[in-house]
Amino acid sequence: MGQALPRTMMDQEQYLSWEAEQPEKHEYLAGEIYAMVGVRREHALVALALGSLLHQRLKGSPCQTFVADMKLRVDAADAFFYPDVMVTCDPRDRSAETTIMHPCLVIEVLSDSTAAFDRGRKFAAYRRLESLREYLLVDIDARRLELYRREGAHWLLLETQSNETPLQFESVGVSLGAGDAFEDLDPPHPG
Repeated sequence: MGQALPRTMMDQEQYLSWEAEQPEKHEYLAGEIYAMVGVRREHALVALALGSLLHQRLKGSPCQTFVADMKLRVDAADAFFYPDVMVTCDPRDRSAETTIMHPCLVIEVLSDSTAAFDRGRKFAAYRRLESLREYLLVDIDARRLELYRREGAHWLLLETQSNETPLQFESVGVSLGAGDAFEDLDPPHPG
């Protein structure tokens, strides 16, 4: 998520009409519009690696994987987002043209400009999705995966770093480790 645009507040219908005419993507949260900014190379590589692995491992299942260009609608939070990666196994999403509403897994790759929002207001909105079972935050600089899993009314944090046990994504029956996410990146800079 980028900076809020200096515009008057919009409702969802106004946002959807306006955004459909824009050359760039914009996210929407409770009337505020946020311009999506470009990502650095490492961000794009990690999102593609995770999306590709999930797509490959879920072939033949009722689940579908989307990377960055499909909107996610969160009615309970009055929001539309473009997650880096999301998976839905819900048959209601099979007929979606531009917007998914029932994901079971959402992945956000952190950047300096989005980390606080992805951990805060965006995660608060995502938690309002009844279908969401797992939320993965990917910290490129720390080479860490932080998996939040819904356990009843609570969220449990599981995390892994390079050379550790892979995380089991129960929502889709797939295991992924830090090595899977970061395999195409240069070694981290010491410091």
